[in-house]
Amino acid sequence: MNDVVIVPPPAPEAVHRILAARATDVDQRVLEAFAQTLEPRMSSGLALLAVGGYGRKELFPQADVDLLLLTANDSLTPPREALADFLQLLWDGGLRPSHSVHSVAECSTEHSDNAELTISLLDRRLLAGDQAAFEALAERFQAFLAKRGGAVAQQLAGLADGRRAKFQNTIYHLEPNIKDAPGGLRDLQTTRWLMQIEPHEGIPPLEGALTFLAGVRIRLHELTGRDQNVLTFESQDALAEQPAVLMREYYRHARVVDRAVRQAMEVVTERPGTLLGRFHEWRSRLSTSEFTVSRERVLLRAPAPPEDLTLYEFVARHQLRLASGTIEKMRGIVPKANWAGWKRLLSLPRPAAGLRAMQESGALALALPEWANIECLVVRDFYHRYTVDEHTLVAIGALEQVPDGRFAELMGEIEDPALVRFALVLHDIGKGSGRDHSQAAVEVAHKVMDRLGAPEADRATVEFLIERHLDMSSIMSSRDLHDGATAQALAQRIGTIERLKLLTMLTYADISAVNPQAMTPWRMEQLWRVYLLAHQELTKELETERIHSPAGVSPERAQFLEGLPTRYLRTHSPAEVDVHYTLARQLESRAVAIEIEHERGVYKLTLLTRDRPALFASVAGAIASFGLNIVKAEAFTNAQGVVVDTFTFSDPHRTLDLNPTEVDRLRGVVRKVLEGKHEAEKLLRGRPKPLLPAKARLKPRVAVKNDVSEAATLVEIVAEDRPGLLYDLARVISDTGCNIEVVLIDTEAHKALDVFYLTHQGHKLEPPVEEQLKAGLLAACLAAH
Repeated sequence: MNDVVIVPPPAPEAVHRILAARATDVDQRVLEAFAQTLEPRMSSGLALLAVGGYGRKELFPQADVDLLLLTANDSLTPPREALADFLQLLWDGGLRPSHSVHSVAECSTEHSDNAELTISLLDRRLLAGDQAAFEALAERFQAFLAKRGGAVAQQLAGLADGRRAKFQNTIYHLEPNIKDAPGGLRDLQTTRWLMQIEPHEGIPPLEGALTFLAGVRIRLHELTGRDQNVLTFESQDALAEQPAVLMREYYRHARVVDRAVRQAMEVVTERPGTLLGRFHEWRSRLSTSEFTVSRERVLLRAPAPPEDLTLYEFVARHQLRLASGTIEKMRGIVPKANWAGWKRLLSLPRPAAGLRAMQESGALALALPEWANIECLVVRDFYHRYTVDEHTLVAIGALEQVPDGRFAELMGEIEDPALVRFALVLHDIGKGSGRDHSQAAVEVAHKVMDRLGAPEADRATVEFLIERHLDMSSIMSSRDLHDGATAQALAQRIGTIERLKLLTMLTYADISAVNPQAMTPWRMEQLWRVYLLAHQELTKELETERIHSPAGVSPERAQFLEGLPTRYLRTHSPAEVDVHYTLARQLESRAVAIEIEHERGVYKLTLLTRDRPALFASVAGAIASFGLNIVKAEAFTNAQGVVVDTFTFSDPHRTLDLNPTEVDRLRGVVRKVLEGKHEAEKLLRGRPKPLLPAKARLKPRVAVKNDVSEAATLVEIVAEDRPGLLYDLARVISDTGCNIEVVLIDTEAHKALDVFYLTHQGHKLEPPVEEQLKAGLLAACLAAH
């Protein structure tokens, strides 16, 4: 392999000298060509102007030479043959002329379809020809800008918006186009033009960025011998011994330019009276005692900046941005954020705006010092488009607007989206460590979550997601999806349906953030197929995979665990198993053992008793009779016939919150229902009917599958949730003569997702029973409508 010859960019003081020297050299050749061709044929009424970068004397080695042939009036036209000879001389001389012919009147008129002409005239310079025509243009163009400058500025901002959108509005490309990408030379010049049209305060100095970006572009042109403006990996190697250092310097300057151009564009597009301006005036009503909203930007009211994440929560909640003054005030302030604060931010529907505000103010690296390791980090491959930090933020944003209905629905089923988002924040934090980045990221996450005070269950979930974040992508591309062993291996790694949903959405976000074309329809279908395979396997395991002869526990505890589904140990912490074992021992002296806990805004009722007909339905009915809404439930039975049931429910009317004694009464009612002293159906008669939409938003689906388990029939129900639904479904199952072997109930938003493993007279359901059961369940789902 040949050694790469390093040719660093020119020193800052040399940049302007190189550009001006190039312009001077071209001036001489253009003037000679003009004197030989056009000037003898049209000695008056025609002026030759340099415009654009050439007009500014910022002419790069391989850039086009922009020329305007200005006529004094519309009736004058340069002779065709002379113009052709003029251009031919320039081409023959190694130049690349780009010319146009316009009259003074045309140049002083608004062109909605040719705004580039007006913009180019902002950098006009007389080279030769009719001085009077040039002076006439200067006078009329100044008057035109005084009258229509606002419209020109808006056109210019619109062109910049469209150009920036082609680069996904981010500066953090691994191989950036230093001319046209956000934060590049075109944005820098757009800022200068906008300031020329409508001067205002607050724009950061751009000289440092100009000399750096221009120096890099000069070298790119010299290295390639053409107008090449993409800073490719090969170019980075040629420009610096340490390309990573060069690129971090690039991103530092691009950030300054990006902020400047956005600020300049906001001034001209959000002025009072415009439609956008009126909308932003209305949005200013969002102001609070802490923050003021002006032109979609958040300013601080209090003299002391907030020290927690409330500012960034406000930004995310209302999809705003920080004002430049706010950014400066927040610099250096370390947010005091614990796990609860992070979860509040990441539980919002669209938290990416808040995280980007943290990145912009420097708060993200201060709140999570480990973030500094991936800021502006370039990890080279020909698949990823963005730096590691930008990829992370794009991934989090990808979960906010999921166009595919299946994945959007799946995202809505996730109980705690903050976990998958925090896992995304840290999933690539190990890159650049020189080790397996997933394992390195797990170690970092462990320290971070320990520092933040995250509970053990959340820590375990986030660390699992980070460790396994490449698993589904790997299976999509390197495993036979028709092989049953593939689904079994994946299900074994993931363990639970809840984790499968989290990992699927993390994978969706991770792939989507690689580059805008990465999530192809084919790849999306493959990911969905992997999800379905794993979901089917995990659902099957609810009944088929049982605990047998558990090791490392006492004989008494082994007897309690024997026969429970393996899911039981995956979804319950050792402390929870201890509680259940203690409750099981109470059954030696009583028929029912019950515990009710209040945590994270919901209640959880755990009961252990001997299995009996209609047990699950009776408990569901007793809970519903208090006006409580069951959102999750599980029912397992061990080899001794002891049922371990857990019901998680919300208290929408605050019945238990405001009346603590009602918790004891609920415990008593459940006990009496199980002892046969109360009937759940009679308890429910006194409850008022819930107010529901006249028409169901979700068409119920009932699937009955006999090929999943050797001993039981799987029934899956998806329906619109309502108070008492679970009781009605369980009652239909009981009335059909079926016995519930395993239950997994989940509710997200308005959707109930229920899984039952059923037997009838000790066997799988026969077709007549299946039909009767399905009809009854569908009727129960639609009962309130």
